[in-house]
Amino acid sequence: MAAQAAPLAPGSASRGAVPAFPPVALSAEAAPFTPLGTDGWRLGSPSDVEQQFSRCAAKLRALRADSGQLKEELNLLLDQLLSENYNKTLEPNINIRPEDVCCLLKHISCLVPLSQEHLVIKLCQLVHHLLNQLKVIMEERTLDVLLDYTTSALKVCSTWTHSDVLLALSTIVYGNGPQCHKHLRDLLGEDGVLLRYSSPSQPNIELRHVALTCMANVCMRIPGQASLDDQYRSVSFRVFLKTLQSTKPPNIDELYYCMVIQAALKGLQCCLSGGKWKFVGEELGSVLAALKRLMFQGTPGVSVEWPTVLYPAPLPQYEGLSAPKPAELPTSSELPSDAPVSGKTSGVRQAFNYSSITFNKISDFVLNVSPQNKKRKSKGKGKKTSSEESRVDDGEEYIRETVPALQKGGGREGGGGDGESLSKPSCPSFYPSWKRASSDSEFSDPEGSAQSKLRLYNGRLRQGALHCLLAVVKSVEKRTLYGYWSSFMPDSPIGGPPPLTLITIILKDPSPKVRACALQVLSAMLDGSRQFLAVAEDTASPRKSYTPFSFLLATAVRELHRALTLALLAETSPQTLTQVIKCLAYLVANAPYHRLRPGLLSPLWKQMRPYVRNRDVNVRVSVLTLYGALVTTQAPLPEVQLLLQQPEGSTSGSSSGSLTQQDSALSWRQRDGVSTPPTPVKPSLRSSRTHSPQVVRTPEEADSSAPPWLLQLCLSLVTQPREDQSDSEGAGTGGGGAALEPSPVRLEALQVMSHLVRGYFSLAQASLCEIGQMSARCVREADPSIQLHGTKLLEELGTGIIQQYRAENNEAVRVPMSQVVLFWSDVLSGPLNGALQSEQHPTLQTSACDALSSILPQAFAQLPDKTQLMCVTVLLGLTYSDNYLVKTAAVRALGVYILFPCLREDVMFVADTANTILAALDDRSPNVRAKAAWSLGNLTDTLIANMETVGVDFQEELSDMLLLKMLQAATRASADKDRVKSNAVRAIGNLLHFLRQSQLTRSAFQSPLEDAVLALVKTVQSEATMKVRWNACYALGNAFRNPALPLDSAPWSCDAFSSLCHVVSSCKNFKVRIKSAAALAIPANRGCYGDSGRFGCVWRSLAKALENSEDTNDFFEYRYSASLRHTLSHALLHLLGVSRSQDMPSLGASLAGEEGGGIKQHLIRYLRAEEGGGDGAEGEKEMAGDSCTPQQRIGGLQETLNRLKELEAEGEEGTSKEMVVHFLEDLLKTCEEL
Repeated sequence: MAAQAAPLAPGSASRGAVPAFPPVALSAEAAPFTPLGTDGWRLGSPSDVEQQFSRCAAKLRALRADSGQLKEELNLLLDQLLSENYNKTLEPNINIRPEDVCCLLKHISCLVPLSQEHLVIKLCQLVHHLLNQLKVIMEERTLDVLLDYTTSALKVCSTWTHSDVLLALSTIVYGNGPQCHKHLRDLLGEDGVLLRYSSPSQPNIELRHVALTCMANVCMRIPGQASLDDQYRSVSFRVFLKTLQSTKPPNIDELYYCMVIQAALKGLQCCLSGGKWKFVGEELGSVLAALKRLMFQGTPGVSVEWPTVLYPAPLPQYEGLSAPKPAELPTSSELPSDAPVSGKTSGVRQAFNYSSITFNKISDFVLNVSPQNKKRKSKGKGKKTSSEESRVDDGEEYIRETVPALQKGGGREGGGGDGESLSKPSCPSFYPSWKRASSDSEFSDPEGSAQSKLRLYNGRLRQGALHCLLAVVKSVEKRTLYGYWSSFMPDSPIGGPPPLTLITIILKDPSPKVRACALQVLSAMLDGSRQFLAVAEDTASPRKSYTPFSFLLATAVRELHRALTLALLAETSPQTLTQVIKCLAYLVANAPYHRLRPGLLSPLWKQMRPYVRNRDVNVRVSVLTLYGALVTTQAPLPEVQLLLQQPEGSTSGSSSGSLTQQDSALSWRQRDGVSTPPTPVKPSLRSSRTHSPQVVRTPEEADSSAPPWLLQLCLSLVTQPREDQSDSEGAGTGGGGAALEPSPVRLEALQVMSHLVRGYFSLAQASLCEIGQMSARCVREADPSIQLHGTKLLEELGTGIIQQYRAENNEAVRVPMSQVVLFWSDVLSGPLNGALQSEQHPTLQTSACDALSSILPQAFAQLPDKTQLMCVTVLLGLTYSDNYLVKTAAVRALGVYILFPCLREDVMFVADTANTILAALDDRSPNVRAKAAWSLGNLTDTLIANMETVGVDFQEELSDMLLLKMLQAATRASADKDRVKSNAVRAIGNLLHFLRQSQLTRSAFQSPLEDAVLALVKTVQSEATMKVRWNACYALGNAFRNPALPLDSAPWSCDAFSSLCHVVSSCKNFKVRIKSAAALAIPANRGCYGDSGRFGCVWRSLAKALENSEDTNDFFEYRYSASLRHTLSHALLHLLGVSRSQDMPSLGASLAGEEGGGIKQHLIRYLRAEEGGGDGAEGEKEMAGDSCTPQQRIGGLQETLNRLKELEAEGEEGTSKEMVVHFLEDLLKTCEEL
């Protein structure tokens, strides 16, 4: 106990001599008040607990098994240890070492014999007490000792002790399932004790509950540790599922039954979360059916014949409601707390039975408020037990006022916004009666307490079922889960009552935690569903004969919008409101709005505007997340573009009708204007932007140069001080000391601006300078996260400008060049240079490098020389950073800069960049090597461009030794990973094209040249990814363009042509075949093809490929077939154009037979420009050097015919020549006739 109080000093008895206490700030996070003794020690201080533990532990360690007073001493010491509270949550200053606890428990287990069952129970209670409250992680020896003791106790001791033994065992095995392998057979074997006690036939409900809890703890997996063996996990899974499917025994109390089901749900969740799980047979359907039933456990008015299995395509009867039974009274679990005991049961069921209301008329359902309920509320008889109950009173009046206004603005389709629905007193209220606490006169105290406790347990059970369903959603493949969507998501009912779904819980469940769990499940199902929802479409009128799946899916999306909008209006819990908005963000991010009728996003956009002023910071962040999803989805989306172009006050009229009760109860930005939100008395800058009363104008009437409202909002959230300085949320401070928005809000606002700039740059470009200044301000701040998002926004701005200046874009909408130059001058003279050199924040350096690489090349050329030099110098220096992220970004940025026209002709810069890239190619990080290979490919592209523009002068100035190093490095990189290899082979092709005759004849280049070509050949024939192979084919074709290469005599040329001939006729990927055919058509003269044998091989391979150009079972390949035939036809005509007399026999044999007829038909379509319209055709034509008109192609064919006629050929060659000439004449005649 505490030390004795010291005697008071003289005069200390006076009232003014009270000892001074240290000042403590009033805060919710402050520690609970604990009175001090007169000696300054805290009463009940942690030292007392530690001292008591140490004294008892010392006495226990001194005991021996042969002591005469062993039983009495053990009994006393165990009682003393059990009497202390070791809860670290309440008193974190307790400092009892885990090794002392483990040593003590091991020693006591040796002292307590299994024959003394009372002592066994106390020891088990102590094990649970200490391990649970002190959160002790046991070492392996202690685990084995305690497991041996408890499992032996289960075998030896009487059954009445097993409940406490199992409780201790569940604490011991918590998270230690894989380490219990020695005892798993006794616990979970064929006749294991846990299987016996957890069986549904077990009459002792307490034993069953503890056994299920113990089994769940065995299955629990701690992150970073191995999972339980699949054999025992499967056994446990079946036990948990069987428990969930079992019905409540008639003689069991409902509270105990809820506890059993909760333990089974926890165990099932542990099984699914313990690693990959594969459902067998109907297991998935059985689990989903059980969870769906438990999702509605204890919900009044739900009377459903639940199926035992859900199938991917559920039949109507699986979801239908059972026939009403008016003669039966609801059970205790269905009776609401404020329902009359007798005489009004049917009315209560009608008030709750959400399933009896057509979902398409859910708006009518929301709007109807029972007059009796209104009357009862006005009298004030209903006592609210929590703030959640206020949702009922405020919510009904609020929704009754706001929903018609929202519907009038076109927010929902098919909603009952007419006046008739308001005049029907018999329609049920939106809020169930059980969400209002009963008055004191309706129940006696014990009965009311039991009902409240049962509702609490049922709420926890529903929450556990939803947590388990969330684990199922995360563990099952998305594609498999799509078949079960109709069981958990709303759909437009064809007839009859709608099914019970997650939306039912979101709209109807009284517990905000349960509603939040349902929203989390729905969000998890929507997350990553873009590919599935992409099928949805309702732009065209549906067929009358049948309803296509695409239309049903589109209807489901609309129903989700409708239901979540209603939840948004009704929700008052800030935590659940945050989940509603996040769920909407997942829906918006995955739904295909470009395939749906417009009108879904406009009401949502306008309805979210008041929530940006919500008091809760998490709500504000989630609203910004939703706006970010709106401006990201299928950008630029016409509907969103129209919303962004709306003037600031264009929605003020409709906003007043869609204001939420959070505006009046939780708004903290516009306190003086709460009574009249549309016209605030003291509008601030930000509140005026959200509710400034202006005349509604169309986008055409609005000022097109005005920045979007969303952009203005985000700018103000990032830069302007908060209006309510008393709010203590974690906020930053500006340069003047004013409190800014909390960091999460500012970060999300910066992300929204990035999305807005990326998708709708033309609307944001009017505020280019303002955004740039704001970004620069963010980079100056001390918070690295704010700095990082500021640099990312700069990168998005630069990327948007570059896209505007592409040749295909309209010059009239571009940002003026002078403004671009001014923008980058300000940015580069500001804090970006400091961010580039911030070594303590490598992620910030990486983002700054990315921003530096997004400068418009034309603008870079107009920057001052010292600024250009600074950019280049910094990037070259950062390539030597120790952080691989920084090095990767710097190497990539140099790969961008090497393409700038103002830099690529600078030989010194090219040489410096080449040396830097060569060093990065040897880096141990694959990311660095991949970007280095990409940059090397860009650098070699620059060499080819300079060769064509500058000419020989540039080639002569570049060092031969540097070119040799580049060729050798690229050859080595071609053996690296595929993402390195794809650009390495591109660089090899460019270098082989760039080398001059004088270099190729040098002995130093002979071996590297052969190695480089053989590397390309090996890559073409390899099993690498198709992108790597078609890049290798492209590289070979690029090398063939160099007339200095000895294709006719080099030993490697035969391998090069053979590899291309093989893949052009046999590769499954059509793009590889296109690239190889284009490469075979590149050599400009006949000598490059070698002897007549090689030439004939090339011809036969191309002819065979043309014949088989449609042989594929893959639709994604078939779409390239037209482009393939186009390239093959061009290659064949090219071979005819360069052929000689010695080639005539092979050509004549091919063209004379049936093969010649097929070739003729393809050539006719090619000459008449009927081929080549497939995907990617333009790029392939450019690759083959074929961008001619039909007249030019026919003219080229005529020249080929004339040249062949002039060839001198005798004997077999002469006969074959006549056959070829006849073929071409017939081909030409057919084309002219057509």
